[in-house]
Amino acid sequence: MTAKPDKEEAIIENDEKQGKGKAFDIIKKVLINLIALLILVGAFIFANSQSPDKSIFGFRFYTVLTPSMSPTYNVGDLVIVKMAEGNEIAVGDIITFNPSEDSDAYLTHRVTAVMPDHNGTSMIFFKTKGDANTDEDSFETPELRLVGKVVFGIPKLGYVIRFIQLRWYIAVGVVVLLFVFIGLMRYYFALKKDDDDDTEDSDDDING
Repeated sequence: MTAKPDKEEAIIENDEKQGKGKAFDIIKKVLINLIALLILVGAFIFANSQSPDKSIFGFRFYTVLTPSMSPTYNVGDLVIVKMAEGNEIAVGDIITFNPSEDSDAYLTHRVTAVMPDHNGTSMIFFKTKGDANTDEDSFETPELRLVGKVVFGIPKLGYVIRFIQLRWYIAVGVVVLLFVFIGLMRYYFALKKDDDDDTEDSDDDING
């Protein structure tokens, strides 16, 4: 008879710990999903903007189209680039730049040399090389064509952005179905938990 209050206190304490753990897990999942959603939305807005100076809070998004930077970044990865000035770049940094003023293409390669006041131009130039390439790039890039420094990449997300651009209506349908599926699964597990709790309460009443 005297052991019962201790058992009840232990159950209450355990329930409190489980409640705190579940609350933390929910907050963590919400934050992770929110960050992922913001990145996805930002990348989509950037990809569809026609402005030459487009950026989202000083960041730009590019899809890797060639294997020149593998295994660091592979085809289909999304790289997030923080806009930067030439004097903020050091050897070893991975930068995104426009290799030619006659082209709208962009490259993402690693800096192998920084050349201040190159040939008396009063400008910083960069030598670059793809991690998968055996030789450095044949050209030198002036800071005027620098976009910025890669801060991190997300594997294969570039494919997702491209797919959304071309088939946004399918993407919307998939997102709606995904939310419906998640809602149904949560409802199912909530019912299952209630059934399990009812079973445990019945067992405690019998044992008591």
